[in-house]
Amino acid sequence: MKIISGLFDTHEEARLAVAALEDAGISSDDISVVGPDGSTSGAVEGAGIGAAVGGVGGLLAGLGAFAIPGIGPVIGAGWLATALAGMAAGGLAGGLVGSLTDAGVDDKDAHIYAEGIKRGGTMVVARVDEAQVEPAEAILGQHGRVDIAERRNEYQATGWNAFDGRDDVETLDRQRRPDPIVTPPLPR
Repeated sequence: MKIISGLFDTHEEARLAVAALEDAGISSDDISVVGPDGSTSGAVEGAGIGAAVGGVGGLLAGLGAFAIPGIGPVIGAGWLATALAGMAAGGLAGGLVGSLTDAGVDDKDAHIYAEGIKRGGTMVVARVDEAQVEPAEAILGQHGRVDIAERRNEYQATGWNAFDGRDDVETLDRQRRPDPIVTPPLPR
């Protein structure tokens, strides 16, 4: 089995890509979808990920919400989401990048996918037979898959080098710290 993957800027694009993969004969058991949990970015986004996952036959049963260290709350379905949920439960940082590279995704690309999800994108990953690679790649391209090299250049132009997960950890730390107690001066 080979791994094909795509990052999509919208949940609708991801939903259409998954439906087309299934129509092409790729089993829903071999397709995974991971995207941000809509509760963190508004009702419209939440409706989108629900449609991206819920509108596709076999993936609906596997829909789950969990948090990925360094990314935050996500919703996912499929074999990859199951692995990620287990890693997240164990508090393992870098779980997404590690899971993707373990599955056969290039390390540099895995960092782009993780950053893309952190920034609101939706990832589709499928395990396909050698004969399905070319048609499956074409399907992802026809439905708006992000050009990973271009996206890497965009991120690097802003000073980004690799997904490290620290931004969310630092934000959470700031949110957890109590406000300093300020005592007003005593009247004289």
